[in-house]
Amino acid sequence: MMIRVRLLTFGSWFGCGQVTESKTMKYLLIAGEASGDLHAAGLISAIKENDPSAEFRFFGGDLMAKAARCEPDLHYDEMNVMGFSEVLRKLPKLLRNLSKGKRLIKWWNPDAVILVDYPSFNLKLAKVAHKAGIKVFYFISPKVWAWKEFRVRQIKKYVDRMFSILPFEVPFYASHGYDVTYVGNPSVQEIDYALRHLPPAKHFYQRQDIEDDGRPLIALLPGSRKSEIRNNLPLMLEAAKKFPQCRYVVAAAPAVPERYYRSVAQDPGLKLTFGATVPLLKYAKAALVTSGTATLETALVGTPQVVCYRANGRKLTYKIMEWLIKVKYVSLPNLIVNNRIIPELLLHYCTAESIARHLSPLLQPSPERDWQLSGYKTMRRKLGTSVAAEYAAEIIVDVLNGKGEKTESESRRLSHRRRQTPRGRGDSAKNEEKDGANMAKSDKNS
Repeated sequence: MMIRVRLLTFGSWFGCGQVTESKTMKYLLIAGEASGDLHAAGLISAIKENDPSAEFRFFGGDLMAKAARCEPDLHYDEMNVMGFSEVLRKLPKLLRNLSKGKRLIKWWNPDAVILVDYPSFNLKLAKVAHKAGIKVFYFISPKVWAWKEFRVRQIKKYVDRMFSILPFEVPFYASHGYDVTYVGNPSVQEIDYALRHLPPAKHFYQRQDIEDDGRPLIALLPGSRKSEIRNNLPLMLEAAKKFPQCRYVVAAAPAVPERYYRSVAQDPGLKLTFGATVPLLKYAKAALVTSGTATLETALVGTPQVVCYRANGRKLTYKIMEWLIKVKYVSLPNLIVNNRIIPELLLHYCTAESIARHLSPLLQPSPERDWQLSGYKTMRRKLGTSVAAEYAAEIIVDVLNGKGEKTESESRRLSHRRRQTPRGRGDSAKNEEKDGANMAKSDKNS
């Protein structure tokens, strides 16, 4: 364990003229996108609770800056790229960013490097930190269970501790001879907090300028990227319009301007909500959701859904995807439960007709609707209620202080203290060994 000694002089602590000595741990965090910024900010706050004298530097965003009370060495806006062509265009910048991260590790010599998802970049820094004898922690595993499984070898070699937020990742890594710790899923606390602070339906309609004419709502979540919106929103609208007894409302992504939605939709009466996804889902009868974290959030709210993902839509693309992706399902609720509780309509299977066919039974009492709601309960049991950032922070600080990881029972007691806010602690998550009686059925055909 590396201990730092800091001398505080008159100029270094706002007029404090006394010279004091303190042991300070240095934490370097790397998050390359908005979701990583969110989760890393929670982790910084939790580390500070366990280690009040902690020092931080980071690649990340505004939320991390607020939590650490310092500016990032590199903002994720300079790091985040999508698609092969954009990677090629921005390759010189990406290489400069990587060099900056390597130099920071060697120069600042932190006690811990904490990586948040973003594997192409972060695993290269993991190698540098490991060779320098620095403890490497990974918070939120890359999706190596879906593709690029070869990265498991790098993780085993360079990462000291992996913290998982999806329970099925534990047996996946175990099959590769690597132990990971499931610390809970941040979305559980985030959604539960939002549900506890939900506005009444009347106020939601008023604030979002939605006329409450008694018709049920269909929530449309076409993704957060422009390409996803362009490919999926028109099909979702076409399917939703087949149910005139319902109204449809789009949950808009904050980073995408309203005019883009309207240009894609070509629907003068289109209703959009910004910053109100959870209330929209809660008051909706059903939802059409582009595959991603939104499927998990929709399930945690308890709204039946159809997963839609249209890209180029060609059969060849689908066959290539089947060959590349190593899992049976693509939506997180199905992966967590290990059963097809939600219909998944991918690429050329995602048409307005197929969406409408699967949506129809969810808008009324039906076995399909009951099946999903039952599956959601099983999913919640599997996710547990541990607060991921606080659980991971406790382990990180203990490892750096030479205490090692707490036993499972000790961590469960520590994680049971608070559960009234998104940062409150909950019971430690339990990996259930069976799905529950109502999930013992065979998969339903989509």
